[in-house]
Amino acid sequence: GGNRRVFNRLGGSSAASPDSSKNQKVCYHWRAGKCSRFPCPFLHRELPHPSGPAAATSNGSGAPKRFADDSGFSGPALRRGPNFNNNHNNSWGRMGANKVVRKTEKVCNYWVQGNCSYGDKCRFLHSWSLGECFTLLNHLDGHQKVVTGIALPAGMDKLYTGSKDETVRAWDTNTGQCMGVINLGGEVGCMISEGPWLFVGIPNVVKAWNTQTNQELSLSGPVGQVYTMVVGNDLLFAGTQDGTILAWKFNAVTNNFEPAASLKGHTLAVVSLVVGANRLYSGSMDHSIKAWSLETLQCLQTLTEHTSVVMSLLCWEQFLLSCSLDQTIKVWVATESGNLEVTYTHKEE
Repeated sequence: GGNRRVFNRLGGSSAASPDSSKNQKVCYHWRAGKCSRFPCPFLHRELPHPSGPAAATSNGSGAPKRFADDSGFSGPALRRGPNFNNNHNNSWGRMGANKVVRKTEKVCNYWVQGNCSYGDKCRFLHSWSLGECFTLLNHLDGHQKVVTGIALPAGMDKLYTGSKDETVRAWDTNTGQCMGVINLGGEVGCMISEGPWLFVGIPNVVKAWNTQTNQELSLSGPVGQVYTMVVGNDLLFAGTQDGTILAWKFNAVTNNFEPAASLKGHTLAVVSLVVGANRLYSGSMDHSIKAWSLETLQCLQTLTEHTSVVMSLLCWEQFLLSCSLDQTIKVWVATESGNLEVTYTHKEE
């Protein structure tokens, strides 16, 4: 009856039954943190990893094991946030015995701030992700304002974060403890790492630290805030508030970064940069995307299909993806002439 099904679901042993194979499957909805069936005929726990040939299909569904299972982000039990009751009898998605809370796909603002009073009964998500691909490992608390940059330099056991509170913090990746705070005297607009170098953009300057030698440099030239940076073709590019893209090249003789170029064309701030296919792509508050040759640093094409700020760019195989505040994501592909054209537009309602 119902009690036996609940007992089996929680991992209790029982004699084989005609539907025992069904009972040995992990509930997909439980993995997503929103199973509303009670009792549920499927397992609300992860199956132990078998040994031998069967291990190749150890995700509990009989299907080949997915890449996410080996990514290091997945764990035996999912944690969904500060109000998630991480046990097998949780009432996620349920309200009382029969009332089901239907979750929207929006994150609860109160949960983000750590003070949602509805708990499991909240109709908004208490999770940063849907599905089982990611698990919350830790909260790094310390910044007083928005975090605008995160970087993990190669070979380091420290994570660096920059914020509008005008500080950079270093965190121990093993313990999650803050190891140090650097006061910069200006809001951090962006942060990246390349090799041992950590680059931090603040108003009117780019700060550079060599995390291996502790060498510190200040790269002058930016006018206003530095919103985005990227490295390509041995050049460091920075997109600035006045619409200029500045480039520096490292000189091994002087052990310094020297100005290499100033790319002009945008009429408002440059807020996104990406390198791909021997080109530099820049997205701006002027709603345009520009493609620049990494060899000549000349503008090759201007894309004007977006109607608001181009916040993010991504090169993926032969495609360029762009995300804008006009609530669209556009996929661009190169034509025979080499110019980019929109091949797909996703509209976020």
